[in-house]
Amino acid sequence: MLYAIIGILAGVIIGLNLTYTIPLEYTKYSAVSIIIILDTVFGAIKSEFKKEENYNPITFLVGLLFNLVLGLGITFLGERLGLDLYIAVTVVFTIKIFSNPSFLRTILVEKLTKRKSLF
Repeated sequence: MLYAIIGILAGVIIGLNLTYTIPLEYTKYSAVSIIIILDTVFGAIKSEFKKEENYNPITFLVGLLFNLVLGLGITFLGERLGLDLYIAVTVVFTIKIFSNPSFLRTILVEKLTKRKSLF
């Protein structure tokens, strides 16, 4: 988990110091990709906190790739049809992102209340 946090921090620092701008045609795809990656990372953190025995890094990668293909495919289809379907993809994955920290918050509150009851 420490390596993941270090990697995320390094990526953020490098990204903030780059002067590269994303072409306007790819902004929808970039936004959808970032949201999907964040959803997958928060899902992995949730699995780590739940101590799921069936958690597997291969499953993590396959899930990430599947979600990326699905989300980007819907975005591409929406562009071809002249619809803003990327908004629907963004909303769905954002809702999933916010459900993961709420679960983590519940676990932290439970641990803190158990610790208080011991005194």
